[in-house]
Amino acid sequence: MTGPSSTPRGEHAPAPGVTWQTELVRVEQFVDDDAPDPRPNRQTRRALARAARRKK
Repeated sequence: MTGPSSTPRGEHAPAPGVTWQTELVRVEQFVDDDAPDPRPNRQTRRALARAARRKK
């Protein structure tokens, strides 16, 4: 295996159609009033556990 080259490679344009064409779309979601609350995400659960440990 060879080491890194001392001459950097030049930039190149990607092939046509390869790059992503993104468009932001806002989607409204209706939640039933009787539906249970969703489970908090991992970051929130860890923060709650950390706060509970500090309280003791």
